[in-house]
Amino acid sequence: MKFGTSLMTLFGFCMLGSIFFTTAWAETHHHTFIVKETPCTRLCHTKNILTVNGQFPGPTIYARKGDTVIVNVINQGKKNITLHWHGVDLLRNPWSDGPEQITQCPIQPGANFTQQMHLIYEEGTLWWHAHSDFDLATVHGPLIIYPKQGTVYPFNKPHKEFTLILGEWWNKDVNKVLEEALQSGAEVQPSDANTINGQPGDFLPCSKNNTVKVHVEQGKTYLLRLINAALSNEFFFNIANHHLTVVGTDGSYTKPYATDLVFISPGQTMDVLIKANQHQNSSTPSRYYIAARPYIGNILVSYDANITTAILEYETNYTKISAPPLLSPLPAINDSDTVAIFSGGLRSLADKNHPIDVPQTINEHMYIVASLNIISCHNNSCKGPLGGRFAASLNNVSFETPQISILSAYYYSIPGVYTTDFPDNPSHYFNFTEDSNPTNYLTKKVTKVKMLNYNTTVEIVFQGTNIGPENHPLHLHGQSFYVVGRGSGNFDKKKDPLTYNLVDPPKENTVAVPKNGWATIRFRAVNPGVWYMHCHVDRHVSWGMNTVFITKNGKSADAKMLPPPNDMPPC
Repeated sequence: MKFGTSLMTLFGFCMLGSIFFTTAWAETHHHTFIVKETPCTRLCHTKNILTVNGQFPGPTIYARKGDTVIVNVINQGKKNITLHWHGVDLLRNPWSDGPEQITQCPIQPGANFTQQMHLIYEEGTLWWHAHSDFDLATVHGPLIIYPKQGTVYPFNKPHKEFTLILGEWWNKDVNKVLEEALQSGAEVQPSDANTINGQPGDFLPCSKNNTVKVHVEQGKTYLLRLINAALSNEFFFNIANHHLTVVGTDGSYTKPYATDLVFISPGQTMDVLIKANQHQNSSTPSRYYIAARPYIGNILVSYDANITTAILEYETNYTKISAPPLLSPLPAINDSDTVAIFSGGLRSLADKNHPIDVPQTINEHMYIVASLNIISCHNNSCKGPLGGRFAASLNNVSFETPQISILSAYYYSIPGVYTTDFPDNPSHYFNFTEDSNPTNYLTKKVTKVKMLNYNTTVEIVFQGTNIGPENHPLHLHGQSFYVVGRGSGNFDKKKDPLTYNLVDPPKENTVAVPKNGWATIRFRAVNPGVWYMHCHVDRHVSWGMNTVFITKNGKSADAKMLPPPNDMPPC
C-alpha cells in the first residue's frame, strides 16, 4: 500500500518525515525519537528549532488497532522535554503518558526514556507532541492507526490518503515568548504565521516556493487526516470548490457528515473524505487552494489572523496553464454560528462493528467553569489587566504545577504534593456569559486533584464565560468521552439535559467549550491512574486552566495500575 503525495511537496523542510505506509505491519513497532535542535527558515528568518529526528513536522507513527508501539525518546537538545501520545488511552499505564510534572519528571538533556503504548481502543487519526513548555510548536507528528488485521474501514477504501497538520510559527524562540509573558504577567505574543505542515503558504513573505502541494487524480476519492497542532488557534478549513465528508474525529468513527468546511480546535483530529471531481477537462481549473483561517470569538484582542494555504493539484496529461489556484471564501473570523452548526452535526458511527457505550446513569456530577482570571501583583506591578498577571482556572482553581510528579506522589504516597479537594462546582456563581462580567475575577495558584473510584460514571458540564476571547478546547488524558450536549448561554440544569444525545454522541478526547456557552461530556472511569485534564490553548495551560483526575485501582488484577518502568526520568 502507498498513500499520499511526494515528501517534498507535502511536509515542508527542516528535513522531511516519511509519510508513506509501504511495509507489512508487525504487532510491535519500535521507534527512536531523537530530540535535537535543527536550523529552520520561515518568513525570511532562520532560527534553531527543537525537532524530532531533524524533522518538522516530526515523523509519522503507523500502526494497526491492537498493535503495540514502543518509542525510545533520546534528548539531545539543550532543555528538558516530555512527549505525549495524544488520544491514546494507555490502559493502566499512565507512566508513558508524558505531561511534565503530572505523570513524569522531564527527560533531561543527555538522557532517554522509553515509552510504550498498546492501541486497544483507538482507530483513525491521532497525534503525538511535546508536553513541556511551548515545545509543542515544533515537536509534533501524526499517529495513524489503521483497522486491525482482517477488518476494513466503515467506508469505501480511498484511493490514497494524505495528512495535513495545522500549526503556528513564531519568528522568535517560542519558549522565550512564553518566558517573557510569564515574567511580566502579560498576554502571550501572537504567532507570526499559521501553517500547514509547517509552511505558511502563498500569502506570506518568503513562503510561496515551499507551499505544500497535494496531487490528486480526477474521479478518485482521498482520505484527508487533519490535525490541529496549533498552540492557540482554532481554524475554519476548506478546499476550494470541493465538498468534504467527515468520517472520524479523535480516533473514533462518525456517521458520514457532508459539509463545505471543517471547524477544528487545538488538539483535535478529523478524518475527512474528499472526492476529486472538479477537473473535468482542460478548460476547467486544475489547482485549488486548501485554506485555513483562525476563529476567534473576540476580535478586540491581538491575534494571528493570517490565512494559511496549501494547494490541491490535479494530475493532467497536457501542459498546464499557470493560472493561480482558486480560493473559496471562509467564514468571518468571529463566526460563532458556523462553529455551533458544524460542531452540533457530529454523530458517532455507532454500528454493530463500532459500538459505543454512553453512560446512561451517572455517579458523579460536575459543573466546571472554564475562565480567564487575574492574580494580583505587589503594587500592581505586572503587565496584565489592572496591574496584575493573567491567569486561568477551572472552578476558580488555578493549577500550580508541582516539583514532584503527581503520579509519583500518588503511587509512592508522598505527602504535601497535592490535595484531593478539587471542587465539583464553582466557588461562586454569576451570569457567566453576560458582557459585564467582573474584570477582577481573582484566583490563586494551588494543586488540587479530583479522586474517582474505579468504574465511576462521570458527567461534566463545562461552562464557558465571556471572560477572554476564545473557546476552551479541553482535553482529557487516559480516556475518551462522549460529547452528549452543547449549547449557548448559561447551562440550565432543568431544560438543557432534555436536549442530550445519549444514542450516538461523538466520541472525542478534546471538546471545544464555547466561549459563551456550555458542553457536556460523559465517561466511565475504568482506567486506573493519574490523568491530566487541561485546555489545549497552551498559554491557558501555563496560566493554570488544568487539573488532574486520579482513578483508583479496581478490585481485580486487570483493574490495577501497572508499576513504573525502570527508566523513569528522575526529578
